[in-house]
Parts: sequence; structure tokens; C-alpha cells
Amino acid sequence: MISSWLYPVLFLTGLIAGFVDSIAGGGGLITIPVLLNLGMAPQDALGTNKLQAAFGSGSAAWNYGRAGLIDFRACVAGISFTAIGAGLGTWLVIAMGHNETGKEVLRQLIPWLIIAIAVYMLLQPKVGEVDLHPRMNAGVFHFVFGLGLGFYDGFFGPGTGTFWALAYMVLLGFNMTRATAHTKVMNFTSNVASLGVFLYEGHANYGAGLCMGAGAWIGARLGSRTVVKKGVKFIRPVFIVVAVAITARLLWQNFVKAR
Repeated sequence: MISSWLYPVLFLTGLIAGFVDSIAGGGGLITIPVLLNLGMAPQDALGTNKLQAAFGSGSAAWNYGRAGLIDFRACVAGISFTAIGAGLGTWLVIAMGHNETGKEVLRQLIPWLIIAIAVYMLLQPKVGEVDLHPRMNAGVFHFVFGLGLGFYDGFFGPGTGTFWALAYMVLLGFNMTRATAHTKVMNFTSNVASLGVFLYEGHANYGAGLCMGAGAWIGARLGSRTVVKKGVKFIRPVFIVVAVAITARLLWQNFVKAR
């Protein structure tokens, strides 16, 4: 049971997370610690987070789509493979229970990958400014990254939006605004697929998830509208800051909190 006075806090948390996540990903950095501090078991916190995240990513994808930034027909293969990957990843994390071996490996590896992305973005300021010729066939791209990043999002999660956005820019040649928009479609897909598995297994708090989801919906709406209006010059610094924040969070968990 959650005290009634905490619901405004949860709503505000969802609002902030939805705003940040719609621009550069990383909303889970804000929401999951809050849910864990409420005393939820890790799997319940993850399931509740997926519930609220589905509202935020859905809101952002809807707004980007209305702005004409998403080719939904081209996303069909990506949606399909991402859903499969996310379902498998979530099923595995539930099946593992308290066995943290796989997650520990990712906790050690992912911070360095994300900081490498941030450094790359700093050293390549032109990346994402304009659309470029794709370096990979779209079908192969969605098969590889749909299954891979979908699985990663269902199993672990931090930095999924960062990886998707960079992949769209570097391999499919999308500008940063389009990459962010298409990333939200894939985030929404993996959130819904993962949520379905969590709900089936009974790992979600509906009250907290729906309250945060209402905030996330509004926050994502505001964030996506800001991106549409301001474009790459607004996204890039937020993207880099969020990448560094994800890295700092994971490094703190690995080398400070773990002691």
C-alpha cells in the first residue's frame, strides 16, 4: 500500500521523467530509484516502471508522429522484432529471480559504452545535423537492433534510448530529430511488450504506475513538442547530459554503493 500523500510525488516524478525521456531517454534513472525507495521488490519496481514508461513513450511517439517525423510503415519490422526481444528479455529477468550475474556484467560494461557515445557526440558535432545516406539495409538494421536492444530493454534497460538514437543516426543516416522520434516508437514497443510479461507474472503496482503514467504522458507531450520546435540544437546537449548521468548512476552503483 502507498500512502495517499505520495501520489503527488509520483505524479511529479513521472512528469519529469517523461519530459527527459522523450528528448534523450534515461527516464528510468529518475523513476526506478523512487519506486525502490517506496519499498517495492526489484521486479515489482521494474514492472511498475514499464507501466508508467509506456504512457510516456506512447505520448512522445504520438506527438512525433503527428509532427510528421515518423514513417510508421518503415517501422513495422522494427516494432515486431523489438517486441519479441523485449518479451524474451523480460521473461529471462523474471526467471532469474535474485540471480544477478547477467545484470552485473551489464552494469560493468554499459557505463563505458554510454560514455563512449557521449565522447563521440562531443567530438563529432555534425552527427545528426542532417539526413545522410544509410550505411545499413533497413530490414537488417531492424532485425539486429530490434532483437538486440529490445532484449536489452526488457532485461536491463538503462541507456536503451541512447543506443537506439545513435544507431539510427550512424547506420540509417537519420538526423537527430528523426532519430529521437523513431527511438520513441521502439521504446514504446519494448515498454508494452515488457509490461505484458510483468503483468502476466503479477509484477506491477497499478496505483503507482498509473499515477506516474499520467505525469509521464504530460511530460512527454511537453518534451516532444519542445524537440519539434527547437530541433537538433536543443536535443544534442540534453542527449549528452543524459548519457553522462546514466554513466554516473551506473558507476556509482558499481563502485560506491556496492562497497
